[in-house]
Amino acid sequence: MSTVTAVIGVVAVVIVVTTAIIVSYNRFVAQRASLRASWAGIDVELQRRHDLVPNLVETVAGYAGHESRLLEQVTAARSRAIAATSRTVPVSDQARAEDALTGGLTSLLAIAEAFPDLKADGSFRALQRQLVEIEDRIAAARRLYNLDVAAYERRRQAFPSNLVAGAFHFGPESPFEIEDAGAKHAAVVGWSSAGPG
Repeated sequence: MSTVTAVIGVVAVVIVVTTAIIVSYNRFVAQRASLRASWAGIDVELQRRHDLVPNLVETVAGYAGHESRLLEQVTAARSRAIAATSRTVPVSDQARAEDALTGGLTSLLAIAEAFPDLKADGSFRALQRQLVEIEDRIAAARRLYNLDVAAYERRRQAFPSNLVAGAFHFGPESPFEIEDAGAKHAAVVGWSSAGPG
């Protein structure tokens, strides 16, 4: 009788442990899928930002063509940011590429202060506003992604789920930390998502 009880106890423990491992594994899979979906939101907005840059450069060049060095820097920063969008590039490297682009765009937008005709140009103002809106959406998508990363990392490092993470190779994920481009550009543009100010 005690042998049967011992066997039942062992089987019950094996079932409980196996179930716990399966549940933990499935939660990691769900979190990883959530991370990918959150990242896709960032990626879409970054693509919109990258697509807007040539129009901004072209508009500024029409008024301030002698600022060719800055225009070339912004174009090069855009190229580096686009090249960094591959999932093989670490998130931190992509963030630095986007920071460089943000710096270039902020300088580009600041040129308008020295060129009243450019500052008054309707298409330039529309491009500025589009850029600020895109930056606001990037910031929102980034917050969601970073919350997902934080939740994933807490689980990945906590016991006993860290055992499942290690056994099934659920590696670390990095948050997407970039400069607050929306705030920088809104300050230069004198406009925020609330509307003209």
